[in-house]
Amino acid sequence: MEPGNGTQISEFHLLGLSQALELQSLIFGLFLSMYLVTVFGNLLIILAVSSDSHLHTPMYFFLSNLSLVDICFTSTTIPKMLVNIQTQSNVITYAGCITQMYFFIVFAGLDNFILTVMAYDRFVAICHPLRYMVIMNPQLCGLLVLVSWITSVLNSLLESLMVLDLRFCSDLEIPHFFCEFNQLIQLACSDIFLNNMIMYFSAGLLCVGPLAGILYSYSKILSSICGIPSAQGKYKAFSTCASHLSVVSLFYGTLLGVYLSSAASQSSHSSAAASVMYTVVTPMLNPFIYSLRNKDIKKALERFLGR
Repeated sequence: MEPGNGTQISEFHLLGLSQALELQSLIFGLFLSMYLVTVFGNLLIILAVSSDSHLHTPMYFFLSNLSLVDICFTSTTIPKMLVNIQTQSNVITYAGCITQMYFFIVFAGLDNFILTVMAYDRFVAICHPLRYMVIMNPQLCGLLVLVSWITSVLNSLLESLMVLDLRFCSDLEIPHFFCEFNQLIQLACSDIFLNNMIMYFSAGLLCVGPLAGILYSYSKILSSICGIPSAQGKYKAFSTCASHLSVVSLFYGTLLGVYLSSAASQSSHSSAAASVMYTVVTPMLNPFIYSLRNKDIKKALERFLGR
């Protein structure tokens, strides 16, 4: 295929995690199991929060939004991967690839923003407990989620529109199990300088900025906890944000690990395998982290399942 503009490209080929035929059944079973656990676990969190009036608070409102985003996040990549394995085809259409990339960037950004909003919620709860319900009112909570959605959608729209203007070479094989932005633009024959600048800007907006906000919030939280005189009071204050801190550490730890390892090894297949951690494993573990460490969620789940 000769280089042409984006509209002349009909399809790409996703090389997946492994080309070995004997591993395809194992990969299919493993990812199907993880996907079902992710959807079922996060759906249970949403149903438990919505059905229990005791959990109609800002913290659980943000948690249910995080669970919804995690379901959507994994649903942008895993079902297509499973279909490709089942049909023994690695083809994805040009429109399908751009669409998958668009929604992946949207929900990845939302994950970052909602984790940041949850950190702010814990900051207000611990550092300003008497004013918590006044500050974290329903209008502000809804506005924070709405701004997160708008920012993520606009950022993803900008990146996707930039890809539409690229001219692609004859090599249309993506060494990944989904249409990852960085891997996709590397296939372009045209100049990708502007795309790289936008990618770095987005990384700062969606990753560095939220992470800085989370670190600032937890520095203030730690300072407030240290000022509590009793050990029991310190434990109680810390326990309210322990689950969120675990999820943040898991998400950003695996995300940074993926890009640091890929930069060190320069291997696309290594990057694809490592990205499974933050695209699949982290969303799957989130419900377990929140349900196992949270008595309110446990009771709500027991009441919901008891029906």
